[in-house]
Amino acid sequence: MKKGDATRARILETAARQAAVRGLAAVSLNDVAESVGLSKSAVFKHFASKEAMQFEALEATLDRFLEFVWEPGQAHPPGRERLKVVFDRWLDWGEVENAEGGCLIAAASVELDDQPGPLREMLKFRQERWRKRLTGEFRALTDPPLGKDDALAAAFQMKSFILGHADSRRLLDDRSARRAARDAFVALLDRTAALGNEARAHA
Repeated sequence: MKKGDATRARILETAARQAAVRGLAAVSLNDVAESVGLSKSAVFKHFASKEAMQFEALEATLDRFLEFVWEPGQAHPPGRERLKVVFDRWLDWGEVENAEGGCLIAAASVELDDQPGPLREMLKFRQERWRKRLTGEFRALTDPPLGKDDALAAAFQMKSFILGHADSRRLLDDRSARRAARDAFVALLDRTAALGNEARAHA
């Protein structure tokens, strides 16, 4: 990696880490420059504005999320096996990959939910694509494919377990949170597969 690219990546990583703790709006070019050991003008060479830095920091985090959570599941068959890998990696994303400071994606979802603008639109678009991926995997649980509404409901519950795990683990220091989340998810897979079997029996 070229020196300029490495510096840019370091700036984005620092901005993302700070934003996860303090919020995107609270992170300034000066804060990031000081943490990285650069002058503010040096940061300006990479990003024309604070908003541009915020946008790229969030986008880079979303890309890293897919690489960390989604890609390992591609070695497994669609449906149940892939979903189990994705769920475990998603738990790891919160517990291991973002152990200090928390997840910028989750923080930004709260911060931007009522803040119109490019950041919100980009995050919404990427989250909709993520939901579509999960929905497709839930549809693959059964043959013929699970109905779209049931698959959407299952994807909603899957994300709810992730959010519940983060709250219990990070805020309440509940060491059993991961086990509870995994048990709930396995039960969801069983229930959802049963819906498909019922539909096939009545076809």
